[in-house]
This record gives sequence, structure tokens and C-alpha cells, in this order.
Amino acid sequence: MLKLFLAGDVMTGRGIDQILPHPGDPTLHERYVRDARDYVTLAQRRSGQIARPVAPGYIWGDALKVLATEQPALRIINLETAVTTSDAAWPDKGVHYRMHPDNIACLSAAGIDCAVLANNHVLDWGMPGLTETLAVLRNAGIASAGAGADGNAAAEPAWLGTSGGVVLVFGYAMENAGTPAQWAAGRGRPGINWLPDYSSASVERIAAQVRACRTRLGPHVGAVHAVVVSIHWGGNWGYELEPGQREFAHRLIDEAGVDIVHGHSSHHVMGIECYAGKLVLYGCGDLINDYEGIGGHDAFAPDLGLLYFPTIEPGTGKLQDLMLWPVRRRALRLCAGSDDDVACLHSALNREGRPLGTRVDYLAAGWLRVRWT
Repeated sequence: MLKLFLAGDVMTGRGIDQILPHPGDPTLHERYVRDARDYVTLAQRRSGQIARPVAPGYIWGDALKVLATEQPALRIINLETAVTTSDAAWPDKGVHYRMHPDNIACLSAAGIDCAVLANNHVLDWGMPGLTETLAVLRNAGIASAGAGADGNAAAEPAWLGTSGGVVLVFGYAMENAGTPAQWAAGRGRPGINWLPDYSSASVERIAAQVRACRTRLGPHVGAVHAVVVSIHWGGNWGYELEPGQREFAHRLIDEAGVDIVHGHSSHHVMGIECYAGKLVLYGCGDLINDYEGIGGHDAFAPDLGLLYFPTIEPGTGKLQDLMLWPVRRRALRLCAGSDDDVACLHSALNREGRPLGTRVDYLAAGWLRVRWT
């Protein structure tokens, strides 16, 4: 069996960057906030003083012990931040995230294997920012997917080696998640692997890319343990799936040979489905961000998040087990969820999972386990 760690949005820019050992230029171009350190101040008002600088692993908090205990074979996140010193802020964009390259150790501290970059923030600081992000990740030994120096590079999956095979991770971002069409990579143009819609053409495009990668392995097709499509789709708030979204996920499994649909963009956790024995995460929610103390959207429990640990059968990609570990963001770090936090997520996941055929059990030590029919 093969155990993975999957996470939603990891946003290490702005306030997070400012508490790390090498904070970058705090200048922002937001309508109401012009200095990234203001987000640190908001967090401190809610949770108390944060002694700066913090160690690179600080932001992961209690999650580091869980990762060390669970020992997943691969650790995959959606990195929704440019890693750059670029000042080329994308014009007419409300929010810009960047982390200083010297703070890349905050990802290494959690042993991250793959950072998916197909999202609506990786080009916040222009093409120079994306180019530097790719180089910094490569130099840190962290694979990336969903962005590149041209269209072919952006479409290339991360090839993540495991015992006896590989896991392919493809990254895509959609316009409905706030990703500008101008960010699409093309011939001789850096950018992201942009996907316009839930159409049959989009399904076939993904299917063709998956087939091409399998063909490159020649007779060793069995060496592909799983195909993960990591996709930034939908809005930030709300549990309701978009028209066509569920059918699209099913078609990726039925027609494109995808084993895990790793969906993100929502700032809160969404329903989970096991379709044809394959995992569909419609919205993993944020894992790391600097929203603490901002307020609003309380009905969605915005300060709570999940670590996802699916166990799959290598080769078939069939889901064997899915364990979830709830966390609360406090003082800009991940803390084990309280009994009330776990109960809140347990209730939300059961409510949203019911029409998707999943139930969640509340286990000891704050763990949740997903069951499916």
C-alpha cells in the first residue's frame, strides 16, 4: 500500500513571510493593507505575541509530529505563493503573495516533495516572479507541477519516485478560481497550465497528457503507482459544487485514467467522494495562511484545516483508507484541533459528504476516518 500526504492551499507569503528568518519587502498593493506586517499584528491581537524570527518549521507546528509518525511516502501541497524578490506586481490584481527565496526552508522543514503551482497567486509578481519560483524550488529539491517556462513545461507532471514506481502529479488552474487567462503558458511564454472549463475538450486534453506520459514509460506501465490531478477550481467560499464540477471529476477518472482528484481553492474544507474506488477531494481548504484575526465567514470555520492521508493500492490507485487530522491556525502556526474543532469538521464533512456517499468517523486522539459506499 502507498500512503500520501495531501494538503490544500499553503500560502507562505505576506504575514507568514514576515515572521520567518528572512522576511522580504513587506510592501503590498492591496486596497486596505499596504504592509504585510499588518497581518502579523492582526494575528497577534487574537493569539498573543509571536517572537520573531521563528524557526523555518514553526508554521507547521503540531503537524510536524503527525507527519513524522505517519511517514507518508510523498507529501504534496498546493503552493499558493510566489517565491521571489520580484517587484513586478501583476497590475489590477487585488492581492499579491510572495515569500523571500531564503525562506524556502519552511517547506523543506515539512519534507514537502511536490509543490503544485497552478493557481491564482503564483504569478502575482509577474513572469520574473514565476521564473524565480521555479528555480528556487528546483534548487531546494522540491518538484513542481502546473507551471513552467512554456506550455509544454507547464503541462509536464511531477514524476515522484516511490518504491518500485512513480506517482504522476499534474497541475491545472481554472478561471473560475480567479486565475487570469493571461497567465496561461504558451509557445515561448512562461505561465501556468490553464484550463478554461469543464467541457469534453478539457477532459480529452487531460486524458491525452496522461496517455502520453504512460506511453513514455513504454512497457513499464505498471510502474505508475497513481495519477494525481491537482486542480485549482471554484470559488473561495461556499459548499455547493459548481454545475458540471462533479461530472467533470467523474470523467477524469472514467476517461482520463486519473486516480486522485486533488481539488483546492476553497478557503474551507468541502465534501469528499470516493467514485469508482478513486478519491475526489472537491476542496481541501487552506492549510497555512495569514488570515488569522481578519474575521468574517465564521459559518465556514475559516481557522480550521485538515491534513489528508489517503492510502491507495499501487498500480490501480484504488482508495484503501483515508485518515484526516484536524488543525487550527493559531499564532500563524498549525495546532492540533480541540474537541470542539474536531466536532465542527466532523459535522461539516458528514453533512457535505452525505449526498456524495461518504461518512466520517470520529476516532481517538482527534483523528477522523472517511468511510464510503
